[in-house]
Amino acid sequence: MPKYLLIVDFQAGADPTPMDRWDPADVQAHLDHYGALNDELRRSGELAGLVVLDGPDVAHVVRSDGRSGTTVTEGPFTEFSEWVAGFQVVDVASLDRALEIAARVSAVPGRGGVPTGQPVQVRRVLDDGPSDAASMATWLRDTAGGDRGGERPNG
Repeated sequence: MPKYLLIVDFQAGADPTPMDRWDPADVQAHLDHYGALNDELRRSGELAGLVVLDGPDVAHVVRSDGRSGTTVTEGPFTEFSEWVAGFQVVDVASLDRALEIAARVSAVPGRGGVPTGQPVQVRRVLDDGPSDAASMATWLRDTAGGDRGGERPNG
């Protein structure tokens, strides 16, 4: 079965209020939603991995040209809405199932129990990546630069 990476970032979704300003009961409901979904996916055998990351305020960015040295920049970073907060790897029968699970992740409750509508990026995990120039050219054409379509209708 194909595996998909469901990526959650620091974008707020419908309510821009930072979580540290939420009522503790709303935070707990948010975490309980994730816990229940992950437990369900474990029982069904669809959860292949789960990672929660430190925030971008304590991240490091490393740049190196491989010759003259390495530069390490430490957070906090002012623009971090697209930094990855965490991810799940799901091993599912189809892209449609991965999208269904991502929709449930996106609907995680926020303040007052209102679903956040937070964007969740869904990307297929490849069995093998490009290994030569020709396969890289194909990969770039088909996935990175090709027609990626647009929004899929829900339902």
